[in-house]
Amino acid sequence: MSNFEELITNRRSLRHYTEDPLLPSEVQLIMQAGLMAPSSKNSRPWQFVLIEDKEALKKLSLCKSSGAAFIEGCALAIVVLSDPLQSIAHIEDAAIAATYIQLQAEDLGLGSCWIQVKGRETADGYDSEQYVRDMMDIPLQLVVNCIIAIGHKARTGKPHDPEKLQWEKLHIEKYKYESPEE
Repeated sequence: MSNFEELITNRRSLRHYTEDPLLPSEVQLIMQAGLMAPSSKNSRPWQFVLIEDKEALKKLSLCKSSGAAFIEGCALAIVVLSDPLQSIAHIEDAAIAATYIQLQAEDLGLGSCWIQVKGRETADGYDSEQYVRDMMDIPLQLVVNCIIAIGHKARTGKPHDPEKLQWEKLHIEKYKYESPEE
């Protein structure tokens, strides 16, 4: 991408990927972006589990009752973890790192999608976070924040339409309450 505005206008959550694997250099750049993300007091409370094995991706795609099946078709899934003992802002810090990962993927021409894990369940009612924790042998003190699926785009999404931005959600100096129209 030639500039940040173009990058954020074009980045969309994509759930359809080709069979092509990622290059090691692409994975390195993606993870470098995550590791460069800012964090509260430079605590860097995140950790990442990278999954490329097709059988593991298939198993990981079952972590939720809906909204995760496409993980089976991605080239790389990144489980984003955080350590609450390292920072009170560990969840926010992990979210920023996950966003950097997605922006770097887009800059490389790859597609990505965030999969929410916290507060979700598998098809048989098992806690999604615990499912991922069990599958990956993740220590109990780490929080499973999300999974980022990445792959070569099988489709492209329409860019964001600047005409549809909700500018009314911006407030200057203080919050402006609007009464509902009757």
